[in-house]
Amino acid sequence: MRDGYGRAIDYMRISITDRCNLRCRYCMPEDIPLVPMKDILTYEEIELICRAAAQAGIRKLKVTGGEPLARLGCAELVGRLKRIPGIEQVTLTTNGVLLAENLSKLAESGLDAVNISLDTWKEDVYQAITGRDELGRVLEGIDRALEAGIPVKLNCVPQRGVNDGEWREFAELTRKKPVDVRFIEMMPIGYGKDYEPVRNEDILNQLKETYPGLEQDSSFHGNGPAVYWRLPDGLGSIGFISAMHGKFCESCNRIRLTSQGQLKLCLCYEDGVDLRAILRGTNSSEERLREAIVQAVGRKPQAHRFEEKNKVTEMKKMVQIGG
Repeated sequence: MRDGYGRAIDYMRISITDRCNLRCRYCMPEDIPLVPMKDILTYEEIELICRAAAQAGIRKLKVTGGEPLARLGCAELVGRLKRIPGIEQVTLTTNGVLLAENLSKLAESGLDAVNISLDTWKEDVYQAITGRDELGRVLEGIDRALEAGIPVKLNCVPQRGVNDGEWREFAELTRKKPVDVRFIEMMPIGYGKDYEPVRNEDILNQLKETYPGLEQDSSFHGNGPAVYWRLPDGLGSIGFISAMHGKFCESCNRIRLTSQGQLKLCLCYEDGVDLRAILRGTNSSEERLREAIVQAVGRKPQAHRFEEKNKVTEMKKMVQIGG
C-alpha cells in the first residue's frame, strides 16, 4: 500500500488502551480524564481492523497504549494478531512494570520483540518522572525478556536537567547486553509542548568524544526511523530517533490506530478517519474497512511541522493517541 507520495505504508501501531499504571509527566499526569470503556475498541474490533489493514498491505503491527499490559488479555490479543494472514510481525511497546509476569504468555503468543520505555537508571529520578516506585520491576522485565530470547529495545526520552546526563549509562548497557537503546527527541505533542527537546546530535557528539571507536551500524534493527551506532565491543547498539532535528518523513512507513478507533496518518495533525464508526455502523464489513484505510493512507501528509508549533493541529495528549 502506497500513500500519495509513493511511500510504502506497511506498519501500523495499535493503541489498545488509554490506561496506564505510571504517570509520566510528559505523557499522562495524574489529572488526565480517562475514556469510558464503551468507547474503547474491543479486541474483536481491533482484530477486524487489523485483518482489513493486512488486506490493504499492512505487514507489521505494534501493540501500544497507554500501557497495553494494563489491559487484561493483551498477550492473547498478540496471538490473535499473529495469526492474521499477511501479518509478518507483532511487537509490543510497554513501560515494563508488568512485563515479567506476562512474559511467558507473550512468548507463547509469538511476540516478536518488545520495546521498553525507560528514561533513567536512578530510583529517585524514575519516581520523579513516573510518579511511581517501580524501577525494580522494569529492570526485572528487561532481564526476563532477554532470558526468553525476545529482542529488546529501550526507549529513552532525554529531558533537560532531569536525565540528559545519563547517556553514558545507557551506552554502557549496550556493551554488556544485546539490547538496543534509542534516544528519542521530545516531540511537541500534548504535554511535550512544554519541554525543550534535547538534541540527539549533542548526545551523539558526547558519545563520539567518550568512545573514539564508535561506528555507525547499518544493520537492520526493525521498523522505526532510528539511526544506529555501535561501540566496538558492544553486544547491542545505540539508536537516535530525531523527529525534531533530523526529520525522517520521507521514509515514514506507518499509520496509527488509537484506542477509540481513529486511524491517524501523522502525529502532527488531527486528520484521520473514524474506523469505529464504520465498525459500529450499519453495513459494516471488512471490505468497507479496507477501503477506508486505503483512502486515508492516500491522504497521508508529506511531512510533519513539529518545528513550527503553531502548525501542530493535534490537540490530544500522547497517551490518548498511542505511543
